[in-house]
Amino acid sequence: MGEEISNKQVILSNYVKTSVKESDLSLRTSKIQLKIPSGCDGAVLVKNLYLSIDPFILALMKNQELDLPSFTLDSPIYGFGVSKVLDSSHPNFKTGELVWGFTGWEEYSLIKDPDQLFKVQDKDLPLSYFIGILEVMRCTNLRLKINVFRVIILGMPGMTAYVGFFKFCSPKKGETVYVSAASGAVGQLVGQFAKIAGCYVVGSAGSKEKSAFALMKVDLLKNKFRYFPDGIDIYFDNVGGKMLEAVLNSMRLNGRVALCGMISQYNSLEQPEGVHNLINALVKRVHMEGFFTSDHYHLYPKFLEMVVPLIKEEKITYVEDIAEGIESAPGALFGLYSGRNVGKLLVVVSRE
Repeated sequence: MGEEISNKQVILSNYVKTSVKESDLSLRTSKIQLKIPSGCDGAVLVKNLYLSIDPFILALMKNQELDLPSFTLDSPIYGFGVSKVLDSSHPNFKTGELVWGFTGWEEYSLIKDPDQLFKVQDKDLPLSYFIGILEVMRCTNLRLKINVFRVIILGMPGMTAYVGFFKFCSPKKGETVYVSAASGAVGQLVGQFAKIAGCYVVGSAGSKEKSAFALMKVDLLKNKFRYFPDGIDIYFDNVGGKMLEAVLNSMRLNGRVALCGMISQYNSLEQPEGVHNLINALVKRVHMEGFFTSDHYHLYPKFLEMVVPLIKEEKITYVEDIAEGIESAPGALFGLYSGRNVGKLLVVVSRE
């Protein structure tokens, strides 16, 4: 038997019906052996270092019928994380290795199906980047059942920004680009990619503090984009709702809209806001397309080929909003849906 120690966990207390509340999650301390149990072949025991706070967590807290298993009441929730292997009965993982992938929201996790784990290959990069700018989920068994009322958004901010901007927006040098939620995990990268592509780019955010990080705050009431006197060629949409409606009034002929996220809608999927001016998309011949990064894994090598050198040469930056300690995880998740975070939201469980 291995050493038995305490293990702080984030537990699902209630399934979410409408908006997520901090009280829907609770903290519990259990006990765990720092050794793979006898007869548990092919498992990995890890110490969790970083946890990623992602929008898809809300869908699983709502007990929606997805191929990705919903959370279980009175049990730890899970998500993307970076971890250190403490013990392994799996041939592909060794003690001391650093891995990233699905793990529990707890200090230590016994992962019985480590097919969802990947080794950290480049130790010159910050570990947190592997559940941020460099994250990609390549597991083909996590295909999702999607309809307009059941939306699940996985993490993968770097790939999402890359695929959405370069594949669906097809930027040309000199074009005008508008990015909503530009202080978020995806938006901050789209803005930098647009600059690298030689575009004129403006980003907005939901508060004065975030707008200082981004570039502007849009006046939705007047529906005027004074930073785009000649209109918008490309809109990278992370917000949806009234924001999308306002932007459609300012799109240029043959503009492109990448529908990446709808953060304004996630707490009201049963009665989402309507967009009442879609005639603009018709008259202006706007190409508007929604996408899931999971459909474009084949582009991951090209993404790495572009992004990793830019990171190492410090030609792009990646802002992280970091909460300390597993105890801060429920509040951090609530903060994501209430718009508190600036940059990629993470929880540091341990810095060892």
